[in-house]
Amino acid sequence: MSDVLRGDRWEIARGEEGYPPTLEDLESPPELIFGVGQREALLGPALAVVGARRATPYGLSIAEMAARVAAECGVTVISGGAMGCDHAAGYGALRAGGRTVVVSGCGADVVYPSSSRDVFEGAVSSGGAVISAQGWGSGPRRWAFPKRNALIAALSQVLVVTEAGVRSGTMSTADAAVELGRTVYAIPGSIFSPNSAGTNRLLSEGARVIPDEQSLALAISLDFGVARFSEARGRLALGPIMSALLASPSRPDELAARLGESVLTILKTLTEFESRRVVERLPDGRYSPTREYLMGLGDGS
Repeated sequence: MSDVLRGDRWEIARGEEGYPPTLEDLESPPELIFGVGQREALLGPALAVVGARRATPYGLSIAEMAARVAAECGVTVISGGAMGCDHAAGYGALRAGGRTVVVSGCGADVVYPSSSRDVFEGAVSSGGAVISAQGWGSGPRRWAFPKRNALIAALSQVLVVTEAGVRSGTMSTADAAVELGRTVYAIPGSIFSPNSAGTNRLLSEGARVIPDEQSLALAISLDFGVARFSEARGRLALGPIMSALLASPSRPDELAARLGESVLTILKTLTEFESRRVVERLPDGRYSPTREYLMGLGDGS
């Protein structure tokens, strides 16, 4: 557990002015909300971005992109502040000059995990907030996180699921959103990736398919009645190896067999791409496009 988050502290009791009315949709609304930052951030149009903690570069890029698009539409981004997709979502919103609210499973004044300090502090300093239903100074407790997930779903008009396994906290948040009648967007992933199994299941059960950035911007515009003030970014095309990796992270021998090339040729190209920061090697030996490439930030030079 990290040290205390600095900023204006406040508490809102159920029934008081400023208490988010959307929380009344919960079966057991919290009697007290603790917060650091701007309490008004809880009352604007909001979209939640959730996903795996141990996310792939693909999942991280989707979370960052979804938050950036929402921020560019003037919609507040809600996340849980955890490592992985939560952090990427908060980072994407802040980088786009938007507002984000972190719903913590600890006390609102506690930074957890410490790796997300930049998002916690950025939320408070950029007109957003860090909130919790747990008391000041509360540390991480397993039972608090399902309640945190329900708060994320309740505070949001739309929930975007970026990358999720079948049994995960992300899926519990999605289940809560469905029960509350919220709109759920899901971004499809590889059918071979366990990290996308839950997301793909949501699509099979009726979640709104988001196939690309333009579709996400259009969906947000229609659901929130807003317009986006930025254009989508493009990616540099780098041939069949990158096309294969975009479809699914792969090992060099798998790429060689799929593309009819020698493993040596594949390794040479991957080494070149790695030096240009358009691919990265994952811990299991597979290669994947980097977050920068997937976000259209890499120039491939």
